[in-house]
Parts: sequence; C-alpha cells; structure tokens
Amino acid sequence: MSLFFVRPAMVLLLTLAGFGSHAAENIIQISKENLDNLGIKLGKLEPVTQFPVLSAPAKVMVPPTQEYIVSASQAGLIDKMNVAVGDKVEKGQVLVELNSPELLTLQREYLKADSVRRIHLVNYNRDKKLLEEGVIPERRWLETSSEYHSVVSEADEQRQLLEIAGMTAAEIDHLVKTRRLAGRLRARSPITGIVLERLAVAGTRIDILAPLYRIANLDELWLEIAIPQERIGGIKIGDRVMVENSEVSAKITLLGQSVNPENQTILARAVVTKDTASLRAGQRLNTRIIQPSDKATFKIPNTAIAQNEGEAFIFIRTRQGFLVTPVTVAGKQGDESIISGKLTGNEEIAVQGAVALKANWLGLGSDE
Repeated sequence: MSLFFVRPAMVLLLTLAGFGSHAAENIIQISKENLDNLGIKLGKLEPVTQFPVLSAPAKVMVPPTQEYIVSASQAGLIDKMNVAVGDKVEKGQVLVELNSPELLTLQREYLKADSVRRIHLVNYNRDKKLLEEGVIPERRWLETSSEYHSVVSEADEQRQLLEIAGMTAAEIDHLVKTRRLAGRLRARSPITGIVLERLAVAGTRIDILAPLYRIANLDELWLEIAIPQERIGGIKIGDRVMVENSEVSAKITLLGQSVNPENQTILARAVVTKDTASLRAGQRLNTRIIQPSDKATFKIPNTAIAQNEGEAFIFIRTRQGFLVTPVTVAGKQGDESIISGKLTGNEEIAVQGAVALKANWLGLGSDE
C-alpha cells in the first residue's frame, strides 16, 4: 500500500539528497533540508505523573446509607402530597398529609394513659411525704411507688407510639394541653435530599407502612465499574477514576470477589464526593482508571509512534538524523499516547512523519 504523503518527486529528492537507512544500527540519516519535504515535524516529550490503564463502563448508584423510603406510619386517606420528583427537601419537611382514624385511637389511648399517670403522681407524692413523716409503713410506699412507675411506663409507651406515627414532640404537648384529638397525620422527610420517586397518589387510601416517596442524599455517589476479569490484577484500591467528558473524579474503594457470569466482569466501586451535581442516579457512562507512574513517563501524539512486529518505536532527533528508539505504550487518551522507555525527557522527537521514517528505516522506499 503506497503512503499517501510520499510522492515520486519526494522519493527522487531523498535519493538525490543521499537519504540513507541503517537498520542494523537503528539510525536514519537525513539532512535538515529534507525534513520539510517528508512532512516531518519535531516536538518535545511531555512528562506525566499518571496515566490511564483501562477504560470501562460504569453505573451511577446511590449508597444504601444515603437512600430512604418514606412510608405511612399509619393507615389513612392521603389528603395532600407536597413535593414532586426532582424537588429538594429539607430534613423534617412535611411531604405528605393524610387523615388517619388510627391516629385518633392512638391519641385517645395516650390521653387516657397520661390521665392515669397524673392520678398516680398525686398518690405517689402524698405517700412519699407520709413515709417521711412516719405515718405509713414502708410496704405501702413500695406498693404506691411500683404502681406509679408502671403507669408512667404505660404513658411513655403510648407517647412513643404517637412519635412513631409521625407526631412531633410539640404536637404531642399541644394535644396534652388542649385534650383535643386530631386525625391529621404528617409524613416528614428523614433527611435533606432529592426526591427520586413518588410512590403514591393523593386521594387514595393506603395501609400502614405503604411507601410514599423515595428520597436520597446525593452528596456522595458510587460508580459501579465493570472490570474485565483478565484486567482486574492491574487495578488497585485507591486508583483514581475519571468520568469521560467530565471533570468528575472518584477513588476506588472496593474490588469485588465474584465474577458476573453474564459478561465475565468484576465489580469495582469508586466513591464520588465532589461535583456530584453533574451525575444522575442510574446513569450509565464511561470511565478511565488512572494510576500514578512509578517511572519516567511521557505524553506524545499518536502520530509520533511507529509500530513494527508488535513493538512501538519513536524517532529521536540526532545530529546525523534520527535514532530509532523502542518504547512501551502504557495507555492512550484520544489522539495522544502515554509512553515509557530509556528516555531522559530532553529528547526532541518526530511528532509527524513517523510513517515515512519507518518506511526508510525498514528499507521499504515508498511502500510500507
């Protein structure tokens, strides 16, 4: 196959200029005036401290500790739903209002228990004083004290049932003060977060523990990355993960211990704690896993690399021409490659025209 930029006139120029190849010595001799004719451009190596080792698909997930289902603590008729999917809610904000006959029963039982507690409190304080004065025996005091603590426990239990049902401490205190029952129940958000899903409709009757909303705190998200099982050995906990076409980065915190039988991949979990606003729960995206370099590593254009018999080479400028130098390609990012080898970083290399240099190096003339 003819090289698209090598013309017969150019081949003639090379011949007349004494362009030569010494494959045995890996030296390509070329005069300065022929650099432009070959379309060769020179450039410098760009040092890098880290490089991508793998590209893999990922799914955005909400950590289990950050996701909540708001459910009805009592059966009732939904009167009003105050938020919609996508809304931001604050901790304690009222999400749903419903009418619950069961709540009336709980309030009545609490008021009854509280009244009994008040009566026994009077007896408790009276017998305590009589005991101190020596009027009653200790046995009677113990009976009175036991009865009082029993009814206090009963009242506390009934109060906790109201709290579980969704009433606040202020609402319960108001109930005790006014002695007026109210069947309106309010379901509140347990966290500050975003509404991910609405699970009920106003005007319907629901049972106890029926789900109403799904809410999540999105300040922290997970990337669940599918790593091919044959590549998992090169991935480590702590490796950095970059989301393609984004500034979002994460850090791998877990490597799975089982293989997905459907696609033969292993789960790697990366945690995102910054710039989470640009991600969406359930979103599928592409990621790059990046590792720090433990040796001299450089970034060069892909056009600077020539392949021969499965190996990669670059062409380093010398006084005589170019030195053919083998390198290891550690990774690629778009139209650039990350390489390492016996390099100092001060070399000047051919960043364009590598194909023409390769052809002459291998003695192929105008054909590759």
